Amino acid sequence: MLHGYASRYNGTNRGLDPVRRFESGPVEAPAAEPAGSSESMTSAALRIAVIGAGIGGLSAAVALRRAGFDVTVFEQAPALTEIGGGINIGPNAARILSRLGLGDALERVAVRPVSTRQCRWQDGRSLQWAPLNPLCEALYGAPYLMIHRADLLSIVASGLPTERIHLGHRLVGLTDRGDCAEVRFDGGARMTADLVIGADGIHSTVRTALLGAEAPRFAGCVAYRGLVPVERVADLALEVGLQSWLGPGAHFVHYFVSGGSLLNFVGWTEHDEWNREDWTDRATIARALAAFEGWHPQVRRIIGAADTCFVWALFDREPLSRWSVGRTTLLGDACHPMYPFMAQGAAQAIEDGAVLTACLVAGGAQDPAETLRRYERLRLPRVSRLQDMSRANKIRFHLPDGPAQAARDEAWASEGDRSPEALRWLYGFDADALDPAPGS
Repeated sequence: MLHGYASRYNGTNRGLDPVRRFESGPVEAPAAEPAGSSESMTSAALRIAVIGAGIGGLSAAVALRRAGFDVTVFEQAPALTEIGGGINIGPNAARILSRLGLGDALERVAVRPVSTRQCRWQDGRSLQWAPLNPLCEALYGAPYLMIHRADLLSIVASGLPTERIHLGHRLVGLTDRGDCAEVRFDGGARMTADLVIGADGIHSTVRTALLGAEAPRFAGCVAYRGLVPVERVADLALEVGLQSWLGPGAHFVHYFVSGGSLLNFVGWTEHDEWNREDWTDRATIARALAAFEGWHPQVRRIIGAADTCFVWALFDREPLSRWSVGRTTLLGDACHPMYPFMAQGAAQAIEDGAVLTACLVAGGAQDPAETLRRYERLRLPRVSRLQDMSRANKIRFHLPDGPAQAARDEAWASEGDRSPEALRWLYGFDADALDPAPGS
């Protein structure tokens, strides 16, 4: 169903609600919290520094703080903003966010899709269809949600007091001193912590400090992204669902966000190289339409209804065999960036934070370094599987018309792979059901 919501969309870059805007400032000890509260800190609580205030870093910080740890988040940007459009939140991540006390806020702005559909690029013939809601909630105790990235970031940030988030802090140094770790920031601020979590994205400074410099590689895909006010496409009578159009060397996805007031679209096309200046200057509606020349009229109608369009390049890294060194570990895109073709990038970062918290609660405070290794052992197989599946989908979604494409379509028609039942291993994941204790 659609939820009523007054959109704050301003084109291509949505800032957070002004009342939740955080100001940069010096690192100071947090103010004392009321004794006896469920979230009050104790003198024995681990002091944790989270580097990066994206969805993964903030959700980890909320989980850790609710478990009683002393958490501070550092972000190099001067304000919390999220550039982009929509994001999918599967039941595996929606369940975690609900347990963090964020479920009501999600319900106010997210859209619950009734279905997911994949269809042909030219004629719109359906290749596979599967129900999503309310089936997901019946099977997994949580819905499948579609939401604007800025809305999700704002909701997760609301789970932390403002004094726990320090903006305008660019990490310039990280030192493991054995009994603690020290983080240093541009401008001279510094902090000692029992643990450091690098949640600073695919260009992670923490990853470089731990494992050495390695530039991410262009994955051969660019995406045209846009948001369309729903009244402009009301005559299309679009289903409240997640719809993908698959064609040679490209695919196009659209779904509702912002309580149903906006239609988010992203069109992926393959390219041999990426030049930021060239692409940024030419990210126009006309260029997006040219990229999908000859596609179904509905695809072109949606693109043409947008006021603006921007282009985004997909980058990738080889999977890591380890994420942690001493008292420092990585989370989300900093350690396992994945193509968005399983719609699980943010969800896996949210899972990372939940599992790491569970490991620490299960007695990991006594040996933080071993706890980080345990966290890796629990997470690596799952995220590696999703990285591989996402890469494979890039090929499957973009097959040229021909025998391989026909075989793919026939397989989907006889036994689809997008239904909640077929994805039990993914959507049924529950960090609370793991055994994160030492020796597990």
